[in-house]
Amino acid sequence: MPIRLNLLAEAQAAEDSRRRDPVKRAIFVAALLVSLMLVWSSSLLFKNMLASRAVNSVEGQMSKYAKDYKVVLDDQKNLDDLKQKLNALRQLSESRFLHATLLNAFQQANVDDVQLVHVKTEQTYIPTEGTKGRTNGNTVIPGKPPGVAEKIVITVEGSDASPNPGDQVSKFKEQLASIPYFREQLGKTNLFILKAQSTSQPLPAASGLGKNGVLFTLDCRLPEKIRQ
Repeated sequence: MPIRLNLLAEAQAAEDSRRRDPVKRAIFVAALLVSLMLVWSSSLLFKNMLASRAVNSVEGQMSKYAKDYKVVLDDQKNLDDLKQKLNALRQLSESRFLHATLLNAFQQANVDDVQLVHVKTEQTYIPTEGTKGRTNGNTVIPGKPPGVAEKIVITVEGSDASPNPGDQVSKFKEQLASIPYFREQLGKTNLFILKAQSTSQPLPAASGLGKNGVLFTLDCRLPEKIRQ
C-alpha cells in the first residue's frame, strides 16, 4: 500500500488557522461597521444640509412676512386711533355746550321790571390722568382712559326796576330754576346764587330807562363733566 505524503500540509494548516483567527474576524467586522457608520453619518449630514436650506428658506419668508405683518399692525393701530378720535369728536359735538340754547332758555324767564344786561359763560378744561385696570379679589375693575374735565360757570347781570327794587330778584331766580333747560343742566343742587346786589340807584338808560333800581349778579356752576 503506497504512502502519500503532503509536504504542504503544514503550510495549509497554518493558512487555515490564519483564516480562522478571531482577531482578524473582529477587525473585519469592525471595519465593516465603521464603513456602515460612515455611510449613515454621511446620509445624516446630507439630510441636515437639506434641512438647513429649508429652514433658511422658511426664515427668509418669515422675515418678509414679519415686515408686512408689522406694517399691517401699524396701519391697524393708526386706524383705531383715528376711530377713537372720531368717536370723541362725535361725542363732543353731540354734548357740547350750546350758547344759543342757553340764551333761548333765558328768554323764557319773564319777570316784571327785571331786565337782563349781560350774560357770560366761562369754560375751563383741565386734563385728567387715566387709571390702569386692577383686580380686587375676584372682581376686575377696568381702567379709565385719560380725559378732560369740563367746568362751566354762567354769570348773569341784570337790573330790577320794580317799585321796591330788589324784591323781584328772588322771583327771577325762582323762575330760572323752574325752566326745564336749567333743571336738566343744573340738577337739584347747582342753582343760581345771588353773587352781588347794589343799593337802589338811577339805572343806566340801557337797563331801566332812567328809573331807580338795583343791579344784581347771579351765577351758577354746571356739574363737572369728564370728556374722553
